Amino acid sequence: MDNNTAFLDVGSAENQRRIAVRRREGSTPGLIWLGGFRSDMKGTKAQALDEWAAQNGRALVRFDYSGHGESSGDFADGTIGLWLEETVAVFKAHCRGPQVVVGSSMGGWLALLLARELKRRNGTADVPPFAGLVLIAPAIDFTEELIWKRSPPAVREDLETKGAWFKPSEYGEPPLLVTRRLIEEGRHHLLFNGLIEVGCPVRILQGVKDPDVPWQHAFDLVARLAQDDVVLTLVKDGDHRLSRPEDIERLLRVITEF
Repeated sequence: MDNNTAFLDVGSAENQRRIAVRRREGSTPGLIWLGGFRSDMKGTKAQALDEWAAQNGRALVRFDYSGHGESSGDFADGTIGLWLEETVAVFKAHCRGPQVVVGSSMGGWLALLLARELKRRNGTADVPPFAGLVLIAPAIDFTEELIWKRSPPAVREDLETKGAWFKPSEYGEPPLLVTRRLIEEGRHHLLFNGLIEVGCPVRILQGVKDPDVPWQHAFDLVARLAQDDVVLTLVKDGDHRLSRPEDIERLLRVITEF
């Protein structure tokens, strides 16, 4: 497979999802892209990474979570646990050798959860090591810290009684669907309750003008990372997406460190 869409079946027979995956062959360390909440693998940053990988002969894996892009499933049924299961499955099936994991927004949370999950399975021969983590506006524990705890009583009541709430978008897009299931299931995957050990260098890019993930949230993450080799870069005029040409250039400069 060379950057054509393939499909990987993930989950039990009762809840099987067909996950769309694109893998570009190349040298190591390879890259794996973990997108954000309601984003897909054809977004600006993912496409820029793919172009860079093609130009530099590097391997790259990108995919869509269930309910996103080309993958099967209903977005409303999605949870952190399901998307983590898909992330682990894609990583094990398609990544070869050392990997640089690039996670944007929710993908940053999933990148750290992936590191924890693979550490639990340490000793498994088919699991490649991490060469590094690159996190873009990482929305760690966002279901609890950035939605539930910051929501007014009326929003919490809607989530508890109606099972859903539509969060207004800052980018002129349709509101984001947030479900009670997403909030409640997310509590099984929280990371801000202790030290986070990933065993590799970490690079974080964070916009100061991010309306979704405050820059202070990135500082909280840095304080919890057990590694010494952690660099946080604040982009003074940056928003949540960090998708402008100058943001993409900054991301690619970080990638070249690995």
